[in-house]
Amino acid sequence: MKNIPLIVLLAGLTLLSACASQPLAAWDRDILAQRKMQADPYPLDSFLDEHIYFSKEASRGGAGVGGGGCGCN
Repeated sequence: MKNIPLIVLLAGLTLLSACASQPLAAWDRDILAQRKMQADPYPLDSFLDEHIYFSKEASRGGAGVGGGGCGCN
């Protein structure tokens, strides 16, 4: 029980040391700006897939799209 604060402190220092605030080089910015590097590279396709899945699954919750499982919006 006495070692728990020490373990928490060491874990916190380890996490903080992993955060390196180095400036991003110009030649790396173009790679990170590519569509395939985005969290959702094709948002319209994802929206349409979600809508199709939502329309066909009557038991699924709303997910932000109006209408029911019958496809009538």
